[in-house]
Amino acid sequence: MREASLTQDTLYEAVREIKSRHSIVGRDEELAEALMCVSAGRHILIEGPVGVGKTVLASSIAEYLGRPIFRVDGDERYTEQKLTGWFDPPAVMQRGYTHESFISGPLSNAMTQGGILFINELNRLNEGVQNVLLPAMDEGKIEIPRIGTIYAKEGFLIISTQNPREFIATSSISEALSDRFELLPLSYQSEAEEREIVERRTGTRDRKVVETIVAIIRETRVHPSVRRGASIRAATSMAAIMNYLGTDVEDYRKAAYLALPTRIELREDSKKNVYEIIDEIIDKAVFSSASLKPEAKPQDAVEDTKGTGEEKKTIRK
Repeated sequence: MREASLTQDTLYEAVREIKSRHSIVGRDEELAEALMCVSAGRHILIEGPVGVGKTVLASSIAEYLGRPIFRVDGDERYTEQKLTGWFDPPAVMQRGYTHESFISGPLSNAMTQGGILFINELNRLNEGVQNVLLPAMDEGKIEIPRIGTIYAKEGFLIISTQNPREFIATSSISEALSDRFELLPLSYQSEAEEREIVERRTGTRDRKVVETIVAIIRETRVHPSVRRGASIRAATSMAAIMNYLGTDVEDYRKAAYLALPTRIELREDSKKNVYEIIDEIIDKAVFSSASLKPEAKPQDAVEDTKGTGEEKKTIRK
């Protein structure tokens, strides 16, 4: 397996390979830490707000390991049977409760094949489903009625992601489950890295446009009326829309009206609607950008009147 040959000397070579293959900007330390964990045979929980690249990082690590990957997307309606496996009713009618009638779920497949179980948004799964993971992680086995014990082959690993607990439709995972993961927190990237991401994903080469869009997105994260700000995903959407617009303030406003309402969440005590908040964000972010400030006008303009050589001072506002 790939991580068997991973050493302290080759760790960052692996990081560079992963970044190149998946066009990842930044995240050197996070990738290195994730590789350390999987090399030690530890399960990983990647936590961070929407749009910071949790899924990209998790899937890129899983692919690098060169093992089969089985994905589960967190949903409160997801059942224990979907995770472990279930009996196909028509097959049971013909053959009874046999191995041939059993359809393996992603957890069973990952265990028997020594693969990666990738769980996206783990804390959206209900507690009963989360509890199924405990014996698999702790003892390397699970019990399935009428089938018996399923054992995990070498290489079995769980890589999960979750949004912070304050996000809507999420809850805290149990202490017992949390205790079996190594935590890898992800936060928003630097302004320079976010600009590079926008340029790469959209092909936008106008630096002033990219700088302004990123400034707008970053302003959503600190506005007092915004509970959850926009991610880099919103920036790439704005940049794509701006390709069909000009570059004045109203163009940025139009793109923001399209890209931001579904990607920010206002505080419950906000007295303004989402478009009024976006207006405030645009006004602050755009006009604070040196590239979009109105051209400086002289305080006093001197004008020659009637060709007499007399000077008339006109105050321009």
